[in-house]
Amino acid sequence: MSDCCSPKLKPDPKAIDSSTSCCGTKQSLDKLLWGSLTGVALLYALYFLAPAVNWAPPEWLATMSLATVELFNTMWWSVVLAALFVGLIGRIPQHFIVAILGRGGSFKGIVRATAAGVLMDLCSHGILMVGMKLYQKGASLGQVMAFLIASPWNSLSLTLIMCALIGLPWTLAFIALSMVIGVISGLIFDRLVARNILPGGIEHQGLPEGFKFWPEAKAAWAATTVNKTWVKGVLWEGVQGSRIVVRWLLFGILLAAAIRGFVSLDNFQDYFGPTVIGLALTLLAATIIEVCSEGSTPIAADLMTRAKAPGNSFAFLMTGVATDYTEVMVIKDTMKSWKVALFLPLVTVPQVVAIALILNTMG
Repeated sequence: MSDCCSPKLKPDPKAIDSSTSCCGTKQSLDKLLWGSLTGVALLYALYFLAPAVNWAPPEWLATMSLATVELFNTMWWSVVLAALFVGLIGRIPQHFIVAILGRGGSFKGIVRATAAGVLMDLCSHGILMVGMKLYQKGASLGQVMAFLIASPWNSLSLTLIMCALIGLPWTLAFIALSMVIGVISGLIFDRLVARNILPGGIEHQGLPEGFKFWPEAKAAWAATTVNKTWVKGVLWEGVQGSRIVVRWLLFGILLAAAIRGFVSLDNFQDYFGPTVIGLALTLLAATIIEVCSEGSTPIAADLMTRAKAPGNSFAFLMTGVATDYTEVMVIKDTMKSWKVALFLPLVTVPQVVAIALILNTMG
């Protein structure tokens, strides 16, 4: 028996929000979203309320509260901006997305997606929302992965911070190497899709015959009426499309706060020198420590300047993206495939390790 409630084989770009149903039945409460939101809200409020009532919470709780405030204050603007991008992308016809990124499964399309990821000034969680929207608009799996891998810390703001922390030469080297990994990984993912090892993305019909981007874009913009209704629609679609990421982001804040509260990182750099063991510990730490790109950048800089391990610094930035459980779970939820989610670290981590070992010998 088949009806509108039956599982779909392919994600529906118009049904991003899992909280709604075509059957009109009420969905179960999103316990992860609301539980994480409650925890973050309580820890955030504790930071301001404890001094007001002259209460000194236990050290671990105070540390968790401070970490929650720091992480939330660092991430919120990027997530809001990303939600706006998601809403705007939702209003762009699919053939415009195809024209910008190029055809999936091609080298040119992968390079375009990698460049787009580098130029997008958002943190890793913000870029994830945009990447999932691109997937739902018809970008190939390889293009989405290249976009995600190359982008998280390669924003203008973080590039300037990295230049100040580790110098221009190393910063440019890190950017170039991350783009190389993005392109190679994107090509691998598209090849895996072509061989039916991984599921593909949303099918699209290609560009209309005689399609010219700029004339079509001008005509489409001229036909668009920007009013309160249009703005509300963009904002609402952005909120709905971002929910799948926000639920894991809030949980990530709680996890990172718990790690800071119960695991001391004071001597973190002492164990992460330019050795095989130091690199292995770096990979482990990058996997466990859930922070956004702004949070990972100072730690990566310390690995470069204090531990004298440029390879470990690069690995911390890149592996944190490739093994980030938020990213893995959002990819799984959006693409309906554990296989795709688990192939992200499988494809990228070996490349990161190889480059990190070489960089450590140069440091």
